[in-house]
Amino acid sequence: MGSAPRLKLDGGIPNRLADAAEAAGALQRQGYDGGWTAETSHDPFLPLLLAAEHTSRLEIGTNIAVAFARNPMVVANIGWDLQEYSQGRLILGLGAQIQPHIEKRFSMPWSHPARRMREFVSALHAIWSAWSDGTKLRFEGDFYTHKIMTPMFTPEPHPYPAPKVFIAAVGEAMTEMCGEVADGHLGHPMVSKRYLDEVTAPALLRGLRRSGRSRSDFQVSAEVLVATGRDDAELATAIAAVRKQIAFYGSTPAYRRVLEVHGWGDLQTELHRLSLEGQWDAMGSLIDDEMLAAFAVVGPVDTVTAALRTRCQDSVDRVLPIFMTASPGCVSAALKDFRQ
Repeated sequence: MGSAPRLKLDGGIPNRLADAAEAAGALQRQGYDGGWTAETSHDPFLPLLLAAEHTSRLEIGTNIAVAFARNPMVVANIGWDLQEYSQGRLILGLGAQIQPHIEKRFSMPWSHPARRMREFVSALHAIWSAWSDGTKLRFEGDFYTHKIMTPMFTPEPHPYPAPKVFIAAVGEAMTEMCGEVADGHLGHPMVSKRYLDEVTAPALLRGLRRSGRSRSDFQVSAEVLVATGRDDAELATAIAAVRKQIAFYGSTPAYRRVLEVHGWGDLQTELHRLSLEGQWDAMGSLIDDEMLAAFAVVGPVDTVTAALRTRCQDSVDRVLPIFMTASPGCVSAALKDFRQ
């Protein structure tokens, strides 16, 4: 796919409001390029306001906010305000989640996720265009309709472009659509280098070609599990945790296709069965060294930077390392040469 001139390094911003400002400031001081929140037990957008206030250079974004838990107008408002307040540093990362969560956790409709996400992004741009250019808002789609925009509900203009929109995608349909309508792709930790090169990259390129863009117009972001330690005991603890994490992801039907690329499709069936029985330790024991190497960077702290670069080479523009069980000091030691 070609690669960006410099691999960007991203970190996480905690969603607890009391911790967000300090964590974002620390990422900037340590030389990170971006900081991401995730929609888990807290809202993903509120911490970004604090992150924007306490940084000046750090890109900030959601990885991910659940699109289908909201509607385009709500997200457009949030994105517009955060883009202005951060002075153009927002990346709006959206994901579909899965049907049970959308219907039973968020009480929202679910259907045709790739088509719905395409329309969601198109609606965002139509709304932002109405606010920035005075274009008449008349968006009518299969899932969303936005046709009213009076002066009272139009936010003040600002000098920054519309936020970049990244989409999380694993399956080929969503990934190809991402390449066509988005500014970037958000990868999942349960994506191997092989899957990225053989499935994700070709799908993104098909979408980019349809939109008349090139790879240089687009960013690919990867989350990579890392098992490291400053001694054998720390490394062993991290490896055990990563095995369990891979097993947890692998038990989900959504990632069966990733395992199938390696010839490990039957493993998903067994992991799913064990997950229903709550046998988490047994699940981790099924992740052998070959599987561990496929989905994670594993090794002492002085090997992590080189291993991350190798994993991202020719495919990825920005990487978010996920350190399992590592202390802040261990993380700093592992990434101290990243900028060199």
